[in-house]
Amino acid sequence: MQWKTSLACLLALCLLPVGAAAQATGSISGTVTNGATGEPLAGASVTIPTTKIGALTGANGQFTLTGVAPGSYTVRAAYLGYSAQEQTVTVTAGQTATVNFGLSAQAVQLEGIVAIGYGTTQKKDLTGAVSTVKPEQLAKVPTNRVEEALQGKVPGLDITRNGGSPNSGVSIKLRGTRSLTASNSPLVIVDGNQFGNLEDLNANDIQSIQVLKDASSTAIYGSRGANGVIIVTTKDGAHSGTNVTVNAYVGMTQVTSYPRINTGPEFIAQKREAFRATGQWSSPADDPNIFTPEELQHIQDGTYTDFRDLLFHTGYAQNYQVGVTTSTDNTRAYLSASLYDEQGILKLDNQRRYTLRLNLDRDLGGQWKVGTNSQVTYYDSNTRRDPFNLANKINPLTFAFDSTGALIPRPNNGKDMNPLADEQPNVYKDNTLTTRVLPSLYAEWAPVSGLTLRSTLAADLLNDREGNFRASNTIDRDGQAPLASYETNNHRNLSWENVLTYKHDFGNNSLGLTGITSYLNSKQDFVTASGQNQLLASQLFYGLGNAPEGVAISSGYVGSGLMSYAGRVNYGYLDRYLLTLTGREDCSSRLSAGNQCAFFPSVAGAWRISDEAFMAGQSLFSDLKLRASWGISGNDAVDPYSTQAVLTKIPFSFGEDPAAGYTFSSQLGNPNLKWETSATADLGLDFGLWNNRVAGSLDVYRTNTSNLLLQRFLPPSSGASSVLQNVGKTRNEGIELSLSTINVETPDLSWNSDFTFATNKEQIVQLVGDQNDVGNGWFIGYPANVFYDYQKLGIWQDSASAAAWGQKPGEIMVKDQNGDGKITSDDRTILGAANPKWSGSMVNSLRYKDFDLSATVFARIGQMMDYDYYEDYKPGGVENGAHVDYWTPENPSNAFPRPNAKLSKSNYPYFSSLYYADGSFVKLSNVTVGYTLPSSLSGRLHSDRVRIYLTGKSLAWWSKVDNYDPERGGSLTSPMTRLFVAGVDVGF
Repeated sequence: MQWKTSLACLLALCLLPVGAAAQATGSISGTVTNGATGEPLAGASVTIPTTKIGALTGANGQFTLTGVAPGSYTVRAAYLGYSAQEQTVTVTAGQTATVNFGLSAQAVQLEGIVAIGYGTTQKKDLTGAVSTVKPEQLAKVPTNRVEEALQGKVPGLDITRNGGSPNSGVSIKLRGTRSLTASNSPLVIVDGNQFGNLEDLNANDIQSIQVLKDASSTAIYGSRGANGVIIVTTKDGAHSGTNVTVNAYVGMTQVTSYPRINTGPEFIAQKREAFRATGQWSSPADDPNIFTPEELQHIQDGTYTDFRDLLFHTGYAQNYQVGVTTSTDNTRAYLSASLYDEQGILKLDNQRRYTLRLNLDRDLGGQWKVGTNSQVTYYDSNTRRDPFNLANKINPLTFAFDSTGALIPRPNNGKDMNPLADEQPNVYKDNTLTTRVLPSLYAEWAPVSGLTLRSTLAADLLNDREGNFRASNTIDRDGQAPLASYETNNHRNLSWENVLTYKHDFGNNSLGLTGITSYLNSKQDFVTASGQNQLLASQLFYGLGNAPEGVAISSGYVGSGLMSYAGRVNYGYLDRYLLTLTGREDCSSRLSAGNQCAFFPSVAGAWRISDEAFMAGQSLFSDLKLRASWGISGNDAVDPYSTQAVLTKIPFSFGEDPAAGYTFSSQLGNPNLKWETSATADLGLDFGLWNNRVAGSLDVYRTNTSNLLLQRFLPPSSGASSVLQNVGKTRNEGIELSLSTINVETPDLSWNSDFTFATNKEQIVQLVGDQNDVGNGWFIGYPANVFYDYQKLGIWQDSASAAAWGQKPGEIMVKDQNGDGKITSDDRTILGAANPKWSGSMVNSLRYKDFDLSATVFARIGQMMDYDYYEDYKPGGVENGAHVDYWTPENPSNAFPRPNAKLSKSNYPYFSSLYYADGSFVKLSNVTVGYTLPSSLSGRLHSDRVRIYLTGKSLAWWSKVDNYDPERGGSLTSPMTRLFVAGVDVGF
């Protein structure tokens, strides 16, 4: 029962009062600066290598090491991009020794501390593929989304915005698509705890970010790390005294670009041409045959309406953040609060986010330490139903408002609602309130030198409520009875992890051991209620009980669990021969009994070639390390209960009496589901040239994924439509390069550049029955997301050539792929893929005296997109649409077919072959100009540092499509925006 006694002691110590007395120790404080410029270095690592004592510098470069026993020590300061420096200090009990560091700049700092799974290591000792994002790169991109600040900073990490709305998300994928139906999103770890997503974080709270990419690095997380891991470390109170930082910015958002639709005269011309093709129009004298009297009046008066111009507005964004760090001999704390507020370019589209974070570490004296890393985030979001599909097609020969200024519900007495309908008072509301609480508590016990046991209990508590009301005269209801709904969700994710680490050096050998137990439990319940035709629109969704019609309610529950055991061995010989062995066993309740547990091993090795004797005396390589790794990870990211066949309720009635019936759902349960597994091999080279003025990493990898969790379609005779099975394989292989250079470094001028390049070849290797799945768009030998259609060659120009294929001049000409002299469905082919052939970025950072400039260029090359704008070409002339170069006898264009009033998109031969466009682009994604006040001026403001800055985001791009930002991926909903902000960063 000894373990129970130890646990009782642990709990008792966690409850000790904050004022508990510490042993007689001293402390070390000082500053870390750029040795050439004197600029403070925030986030530098300061350690006493012979102990476990360490700290990070604050915003003004200050640090404090507490709890140091009396004696003489070597203190080491290290910072990414700078050479490490060591100094000897003598500590006296009850006194504070002072030591300052002035570091010399390098492109890559080899001895920096890097966060890895369940621990840290020195960068030079890494054996896996890990990318580090420089803290200053994050600080120079003011954003409410950390993901956007990461864009282009890590090779292989593909990040794109999903739209310009305040509530649009960001897509993240690392090293391609492994799974076809399960999740491909990386795991996010914040301060050692699993985090919902990066969106909940305030960028100003972040100290560092590491991205784990190969199986050796991610294997310690087992199934959770199958798609890579993003490790975020937030700030703590690791510096002396109390410091306050304030960061604030305000700005405006505008639509970057939006492809235009036909103006009034262009719509008239296209409609005339559509009817000319059918013989119903030959001159303006025939206009009464194709236009209504109201339309004719608008043509005569020259009055037209561009509904999209009426929808667009200038939005705004503002962010305010205050951070407080404080430190005493035995307590370190960081507290921050922030408010982000954004109004989108559309009315009724906005978001407010409130964030509160507390990081607290308390030395209890001797062997014990306790602390917390906790955060509360609250969202108040209003989402606008996208009106652009309607605005792009509505007839421009009309007015939006009548002579009194009242909205015309159906302009021109047409079939469509006015695109501005939802903006009217008391007709539309879609509001979501979200509260996310992320508490964590830890206790750490270090009974002997080198041995540490850390136990962490954490939770992710999420509650959201979405209320929705749409009156009769809104776009969605389109004249039907008003509809209101109310939905609440409660998510409870609990984790308990215990990590035992042991480090020991003996002779020329170093040994690190890590043992882990992890338990994760997830529960979710929800309730949805709705009702129709409430009498008072002002009640919105709050009075569903008053709805006289269609009152309905439903609820549900989902739960799952994951139990894991893991171990890792790190061994080094002579500091240049490195070996890492990792193994983890995961047991998931989502999978079938008998298949729930799986073991995921990995091995990695590294050789520091630059430390060999035969490299002495040369001046080219300041660093050269060869890495190799192999490992297996798993994926269980399927819905809970997929192993079971569930019942679905079907309403019946007997006469006037309601009755409930039940049937099996369309998806059969599969009691044999098992892990989807990925085996990854990685070969890497880390290098530094000319004293690390040029440095970087090169990785070549291959990932083979098998036992894919796929939906298999079933014949109707089975009584179900599909079943989830372990069938199929994929492969991803690629090359990644990161490069950093110091171009100029003088006391007055510095210029650094960072480059990334990544290419990933993604392909499906095997599917059900070794056959292509045309229904899902999956093809063996091709990426997961491809475009399969007829290949457009042009537009038929002469009658004889077109007639041979049963067509007419002005119609679409497609390729006969199999050469059988006719066009059938077999002539469809793979036209391209949605993922790029390669991506890259370039970040330039310049400083001249007190001025600084940073600029980021980001590129995705070789992808295709399904372009909604081309789909908006309306050949029938009934609705408005895209302004394109269409064929007429007088304009024999090869781009788009001739308008025809008898043909719509759905029955125009091969019309879908028009939809595709080259989505490659190069974007100037961010430019920031800043000025730091001289200390003589900031001192008058009683401040340690004052920096003002201007930032522009999405300033310009280059692509093969006009007036459209291809990062959106082809969609016309939620147009992309350009942001201009002015901000100030102050430290006290």
